Amino acid sequence: MFERGRSRYVQRSLQARCLRRLEVLDQAESLTEINVPGFNFHGLHGVPMRYSIHVNGPWCITFAWEEGEALRVDLEQYH
Repeated sequence: MFERGRSRYVQRSLQARCLRRLEVLDQAESLTEINVPGFNFHGLHGVPMRYSIHVNGPWCITFAWEEGEALRVDLEQYH
């Protein structure tokens, strides 16, 4: 989705919000840069450590963070 700007697998109503969050993830060099108002950024329990930013309703973008880079990025409903 990030590379093409859209995805047929993601609801249209979520796409703009997802892209905004993916842009922040791409530009961030540290986790503090992801703590943007409205993102509800937080760590998740478990190993390996993953993080979450809220998109809309039950949808969140989850990811791992290693050496200043977001990895294994996924859009999911984990609640």
